[in-house]
Amino acid sequence: MDRFLGRYAKRVDAKGRVSVPAPFRAVAGRSGFEGLYCVQSLWHPAIEAGGQALIDSIDAVVGGFDPLSLDHDQVATALLGAGEILALDAEGRVGLPGWIKDATGIVDEVIFVGQGGKFQLWSPERFAGFEADARARTAALLQARGRTASGGTP
Repeated sequence: MDRFLGRYAKRVDAKGRVSVPAPFRAVAGRSGFEGLYCVQSLWHPAIEAGGQALIDSIDAVVGGFDPLSLDHDQVATALLGAGEILALDAEGRVGLPGWIKDATGIVDEVIFVGQGGKFQLWSPERFAGFEADARARTAALLQARGRTASGGTP
């Protein structure tokens, strides 16, 4: 499967490295992308991460703007210029740079959350609040679309 699925909690070691979940490494590796592209989320205290599918998605967004426009410059700066490719070591770990720790509040543990074509890195405390809100909002969105436990999926 070529999708980032599931949630994994991983410890940050004394050198600031974290082991990327094996299923996530496998998905990123199948695309031929070396390492992980990481950029701060525009919406949450989290990091958007992934491989070629994430880069392709970002390129599609940036490409929707005139390359000589201010909008293009701002979107490209926020999504491409502010990102970084993190190299995986032989054990499947990445070092977490200071900007990632600052943006997320990650200290000793990271939550990896699959989101299909990308995944996110969260501090456990911040993710817990986001997840509760996401579940409530998803239930409301699905109910508004007529998808309830008695009338359809899920």
